[in-house]
Amino acid sequence: MGKTILVTGGAGFIGSAVVRHLINGTNHTVINLDKLTYAGNLESLASVSSNERYNFEKVDICNADAVKRVLTAYQPDIIMHLAAESHVDRSIDGPGEFIQTNVVGTYTLLEQARAYYAQLDEAKRKIFKFHHISTDEVYGDLPHPDDVESGTDLPLFTEETPYAPSSPYSASKASSDQLVRSWHRTYKLPVVITNCSNNYGPYHFPEKLIPLVILNALAGKPLPVYGKGNQIRDWLYVEDHARALVLVALQGKVGETYNIGGHNEKQNLEVVQTICAILDDLRPKKEQYAEQIAFVEDRPGHDMRYAIDASKIERELGWTPEETFESGIRKTIQWYLDNESWWRAVQNGSYQGERLGAGRT
Repeated sequence: MGKTILVTGGAGFIGSAVVRHLINGTNHTVINLDKLTYAGNLESLASVSSNERYNFEKVDICNADAVKRVLTAYQPDIIMHLAAESHVDRSIDGPGEFIQTNVVGTYTLLEQARAYYAQLDEAKRKIFKFHHISTDEVYGDLPHPDDVESGTDLPLFTEETPYAPSSPYSASKASSDQLVRSWHRTYKLPVVITNCSNNYGPYHFPEKLIPLVILNALAGKPLPVYGKGNQIRDWLYVEDHARALVLVALQGKVGETYNIGGHNEKQNLEVVQTICAILDDLRPKKEQYAEQIAFVEDRPGHDMRYAIDASKIERELGWTPEETFESGIRKTIQWYLDNESWWRAVQNGSYQGERLGAGRT
């Protein structure tokens, strides 16, 4: 029997992938609760918006009365909390919004979920779950191959890695993670937490590295690479992540944390060069796209390496990513080539590809 699942931030990049997966791949009913900030885009849900199992509520998670109204009206079995400010560069320029949404918003949602859970009957209480979606950036960074002796085994983030956030964004997410854990321990709210590596894929807002590089390349603009471009990230295709999140929401053990990664450690420069090579193949021009690469001043406090140990979710829930980086990045680039109307509309809005978070005061 299908469940009713409330997805906060369901019009965002990862949230919309979760909603599309729930509607297209399951029999569950979805309530998409989203404030529709600059990164929220209902066009990302056009393919499922007419489905009778899909519902949309324009609500700010900081608005307790509005959240209460939605919980009362729809009686969800599961809350999947993805609503967040998520761009490190924006958090450097304006940390206040990150504290408000990621910390105060999560607190507000937790309190409303606690009140809602308290009045459920025993049967509903047994299946209710609050799933908090977070990031590997809460762990800080890891040793970089350039800084250790050749042949040394490099560590990975595990679910037991201590928190050491570096940016206002990651600090706000670390705060929200700890709020969720405390509501579980103190109030017995049934929660589960996931921490993911860098996502990429279709419908990605173009302030992030991969879509920014794709669109700048197509426009003939410089392809900005911070510092030397040797920062390492573990790349996770967004649809693989969506499958993992729904699996955890349905089958994850209450009180547990699961790390979700793509097993794809790549230096930023390598990512940019890969995009250029694929564009040379799919959309050739006289000059090679790599000639547009431009090294720029690094981001303040830039973490050098992230890498996820995803063995727990594989061992306990049977999830593994289906896409390699090579297959996923080609699919992503092809999607942007085929969906110009989507990204043109985004570019006509609040963001035109300008540099953010350069450390200005």
